Amino acid sequence: KQYGAEISEEVLLQLHLAPVLSRKSSDVEEKKFPSSEKTVEHFSPLTEAMEREVIAAFGKGEPDEIMSSAFKLKVTREDIHTLRNLRWLNDEIINFYMSLLVERNKKEGYPAVHAFSTFFYPKLISGGYKAVRRWTRGVDLFKQDLILVPIHLRVHWALVVIDVRKKTIKYFDSMGQKGDKICETLFRYLQEESREKRNLELTLSEWTLHSMESHEIPQQLNGSDCGVFMCKYADYVSRDKPITFTQNHMPYFRKKMVWEIIHQQLL
Repeated sequence: KQYGAEISEEVLLQLHLAPVLSRKSSDVEEKKFPSSEKTVEHFSPLTEAMEREVIAAFGKGEPDEIMSSAFKLKVTREDIHTLRNLRWLNDEIINFYMSLLVERNKKEGYPAVHAFSTFFYPKLISGGYKAVRRWTRGVDLFKQDLILVPIHLRVHWALVVIDVRKKTIKYFDSMGQKGDKICETLFRYLQEESREKRNLELTLSEWTLHSMESHEIPQQLNGSDCGVFMCKYADYVSRDKPITFTQNHMPYFRKKMVWEIIHQQLL
């Protein structure tokens, strides 16, 4: 639907040619993240009733039927179908899920989170600070703990996490690409926002900008799960949890996300 930054040709090729997960590749995943085996979360399986709801949501029906409506957003049956195995997630699903994270984090014990829409970054790079100046009306970014910025790279999703507490900007990419320029662009945005809203200068030397390496975060092993990886990076980071899931969890996460979106609550 919209184009943000660019994506490398090598990754483009992988996205179109990457094989569907096989048993062999899941062994690679476990070797890649040996430490995660001890700390991996226990995931409660979906109940039979939940499974039935997911199957019904994936079933036939009017594509434009509204399956969930909240946060001034609407999710249709057609949108929900992007959560079927090996499909690419669309903006509607990602924006709704990010809103669910923000809502959950209003509870006590969670870091304060602000999530930008998937349309924020393309608008910033096409029109500069002026184009997005009003996106934070009524929101003080500098009173948040974490700011989540979904990044759309033509046919790939990635995430930037700005940790206001630690003064870090980190780029999370399930294909292991570098996002240094994206981090720099978002730091410049923060500088402008700080000048405009607080009349304070942000000093680059006090901040750490970092593209997460492929050995630091789980990586996708097929060409279709980047959107789910991005949403789950955001979920774990916004709970201050180590990111311990693997490619093997993707089918489960997709179904769980269907239930969460329909019921407008995170499990």
